[in-house]
Amino acid sequence: MQVVIVESPAKAKTINKYLGPGYEVIASYGHVRDLPSKDGSVDPEQDFRMLWEVDPKAQKRLNEIASAVKGADALILATDPDREGEAISWHVLEVLRHKKALKDQKVERVVFNAITKQAVLDAMKAPRAIDVALVDAYLARRALDYLVGFTLSPVLWRKLPGARSAGRVQSVALRLVCDREREIETFVAREYWSIVARLATPRHEEFEARLAGADGKKITRLSVGTAEEAKAFRAALESAAFRVRSVEAKPLKRHPQPPFTTSTLQQEASRKLGLAPARTMQIAQRLYEGVDVGGETVGLITYMRTDGVDMAPEAVAATRSAIAKQFGPKYLPGVPRKYTTKAKNAQEAHEAIRPTDPARHPREAARHLDGEQAKLYELIWTRTVASQMESAELERTTADIEAKAGARVLDLTATGTVVKFDGFLTLYREGKDDEDDDEESRRLPAMNAGEPLDKREITTTQHFTEPPPRYSEASLVKRMEELGIGRPSTYAAVLAVLRDREYVKLEKKRLVPEDKGRLVTAFLESFFKRYVEYDFTADLEEKLDEVSAAELDWKEVLRAFWQDFSAAVEATKDLRVSQVLDALDEMLTAHIFPPKEDGTDPRLCPTCGTGRLSLKMGKFGAFIGCSNYPDCRHTRPLTGGENAPEGDGKRLIGLDPESGEEVTVRSGRFGTYLQLGEGKDGEKPRRSSLPKGLAAADVDLETALKLLALPREVGKHPDDGEPILAGIGRYGPYVQHGRTYANLEDADDVLAVGLNRAVALIADKTSRGRGGRGAAAPGRTLGDHPTHGGAITVRPGRFGPYVNHGKVNATLPKSTDPEALTLAEAVALIDAKAASSPAKPARGGRKAPAKASADADGAPKQAAKKAAPKKTTTKKAGAKKASARKPGAKAAE
Repeated sequence: MQVVIVESPAKAKTINKYLGPGYEVIASYGHVRDLPSKDGSVDPEQDFRMLWEVDPKAQKRLNEIASAVKGADALILATDPDREGEAISWHVLEVLRHKKALKDQKVERVVFNAITKQAVLDAMKAPRAIDVALVDAYLARRALDYLVGFTLSPVLWRKLPGARSAGRVQSVALRLVCDREREIETFVAREYWSIVARLATPRHEEFEARLAGADGKKITRLSVGTAEEAKAFRAALESAAFRVRSVEAKPLKRHPQPPFTTSTLQQEASRKLGLAPARTMQIAQRLYEGVDVGGETVGLITYMRTDGVDMAPEAVAATRSAIAKQFGPKYLPGVPRKYTTKAKNAQEAHEAIRPTDPARHPREAARHLDGEQAKLYELIWTRTVASQMESAELERTTADIEAKAGARVLDLTATGTVVKFDGFLTLYREGKDDEDDDEESRRLPAMNAGEPLDKREITTTQHFTEPPPRYSEASLVKRMEELGIGRPSTYAAVLAVLRDREYVKLEKKRLVPEDKGRLVTAFLESFFKRYVEYDFTADLEEKLDEVSAAELDWKEVLRAFWQDFSAAVEATKDLRVSQVLDALDEMLTAHIFPPKEDGTDPRLCPTCGTGRLSLKMGKFGAFIGCSNYPDCRHTRPLTGGENAPEGDGKRLIGLDPESGEEVTVRSGRFGTYLQLGEGKDGEKPRRSSLPKGLAAADVDLETALKLLALPREVGKHPDDGEPILAGIGRYGPYVQHGRTYANLEDADDVLAVGLNRAVALIADKTSRGRGGRGAAAPGRTLGDHPTHGGAITVRPGRFGPYVNHGKVNATLPKSTDPEALTLAEAVALIDAKAASSPAKPARGGRKAPAKASADADGAPKQAAKKAAPKKTTTKKAGAKKASARKPGAKAAE
């Protein structure tokens, strides 16, 4: 018997079928060991000794693997064909050696780029040893990420309250987003004018020509900067005589793009399908691991984490055969196209992302896929097939036109491009090429040098230059790849970390830095500038590539990095908070003190009229305060413009028509809320939190009064005449009847829900258990557990979606879409939860202290403060304190 180790259970099941008897395929469920989330896991004083700890979730699986290996003839490590896959194989082997499960068994490493029977069987015929250089590169990367995270994050916590963590790649990606925002804020629009003449040939065929020169001087896009200049040019053209000076036609060729890499797939799926990078990778993983086709699980695409653009010779031959069959011989080049990667830090040679069988047309595959899977497969198929098709042939015609107005000579230019042979364009156009459609379909009428032209119309149009656009997830991925920052296979995870940390947010599919992210970036640029520089990060990536190519010792990389980095951290120990605030205040001036329209000083305190506003730091983060404190207590959040709360953190919305009291929106310690009046005779004023999704700036007086009036009576229950109330509680909007509460899905419903719907919600909740807290919603069934049997379902829950198997519930990660969750992913979550759930302590027993955890980029979670002895205190009036959530979610890179 030979034991084969792969990463996912879905893959294990498929490969077991391919290999047949004599093999036992077991899944490791990804990584099995990691660096413990505590100081000292990487020790620079001990030549960067790394202390590994078996993940509690993986302990049971490793025991099963060890048990199987003890009675086996051979161990075959068949994890993914990249650095992470190599590292997982190395970790599994190290654990088995520690457990003394290996004696005389043969140990081999195999890799396959696609999960098809032929690919797997071919891989089994070509085993090799574990690639030590790849493992060394993984160790260096993991140590670097750990050292940056565990060294830099505590500096942030001490000097910048509210900051969550810093990471080697994460922080540089955040800087890109913040730098772009700074460009937008400091951008000054510039006026310019375009002058276009509509002309006609002697055959009355019309076309447009643009002003390109005057009196021997070239006119560019920004040359005409005022209305007066434009008016003068227009007047000259109105009286001018036009003739064709020359006509030139040039043939052009447009060549197809190479097949997809990880980053180009993420970019194109975002442009064409509207998919976020993380979602693209989830779908691609499913296509790679395989779907049921005719009763057999077949992988539809090759491995989706790759920098390579080449394809195997047999894949090229199959693609060319598909082109000849579907499009004919004229669309097939005489020789196969060969692509090479241009990325200076590309990983070891992998194939591009391609269909495992180019003959499997998207129409055929769609019968076995859901909507998103079918669209992504079609995108990969068309890009792959187009990459081996003939180039498109175009013709670009340029007409140079002379306009004589008295002594003045003006030059105009008209261009047009036509497709003479569509080639690969008949199948595929890259997203950015769609912008060229108008030019490609615009023909110039036939004209000859020297012939006169008739003037039909002269138009002048005012324009203003625009600031650079904010990054989309796709364009940020592209920019990171251009700069050589990080790895394409981890870009999606890095973006997820920035959102989870609340350092950036997505608005209209564009990345906008949050104030928290701006502060962290400003701090790092001020005091750790070298470590968030693009060139430095890219150079470090190149060194890691040299390690993976066995050209550089991995510990040499660590020594060189640590020497300077530790000194930079040491230099911040005596850094005073005032120094930090001064540096951040200066760097963020354009962001927090934008110029006012009336030209007055944006730093002048609006409350006392004499104080100067500046950045302050409090227990709960940064805010803007007055220099005359404590005489003037004016504060406001960092940003918000006219809608930001003024004075004592409040903004007047209007007056309550009944009581005449002020209705204000306020910024409190635990978020934004509404308040009516100031309270009288020691009584608390009426308050209401804002429903999720409702911005403070969007709250008008009518909405505020309705929210302050909650809970409201929807009506009387038809069965018992008792009132049904609607309100906002700790877990969001709800309807209530007696002791039964039913959640409302939309925050707007709390103000609009009617009696019929409220009664239905109450009845549904009551039918599901006593007090409305009985059986959970049945959810969506994913399938049976492959080992233990029994259905696995994904369900909505009070604290977010989760998966259920028997008595085991596992919460879905924040970045996981419950609608896209696969059975394999659910099984991994269920098994991990079951393995990590400790036995309940005996009555009166003592709980073991909770172990700190760290980000994947090495950033530790911020430790909770030691609880102080309990005191009997009087509760203060005010909004109820929300449960504190420990900062620090999983990071990448």
